[in-house]
Amino acid sequence: MAQEVEAVVGGENGSAKVSPVVFTSAKPWLVVEAPKANDAVLFFKEAFGAEEVSRVNHPKRKAEQELPLILSAELKIGSSIVVVSDLTDDSSSPVKSAVSGSVFCLETEDVEAAVAKAVAAGAFSEGEVAEGEGACCGGRVGKVKDPYGNVWLICSATKKCDDVAA
Repeated sequence: MAQEVEAVVGGENGSAKVSPVVFTSAKPWLVVEAPKANDAVLFFKEAFGAEEVSRVNHPKRKAEQELPLILSAELKIGSSIVVVSDLTDDSSSPVKSAVSGSVFCLETEDVEAAVAKAVAAGAFSEGEVAEGEGACCGGRVGKVKDPYGNVWLICSATKKCDDVAA
């Protein structure tokens, strides 16, 4: 579902309306300390069944000389896309400052198995799987922290998000 936002820009008489801006998706971007993005991609594949859609390596790092840094690796998890990159100070990097942790919610029918798989891949369990009013739209919720400082809420949806907001 696309979200439409009307843009207003300054014109001769104060402001002028221009055509609407349409957003079709949002892609969370995970930035990890270089050179750990490749390890993060492998972790997300093993822990969450991510499929690597595309990858752009740093143009100045030669594979035969050094481990190539990742400028962006697009991963598909379910029907969503997540981008992962190495944190560098280089001018070609899209992100040049440290980002401290993010929280993501993954919905699944088998929360316990998903948490166990993530832990087996190297995540750290943060408590027991329990009923989670409000988190991930309700249902059972397990929480893991990946090796890169991101928190993943793994839940089963029992309510629609619209019902929770009402």
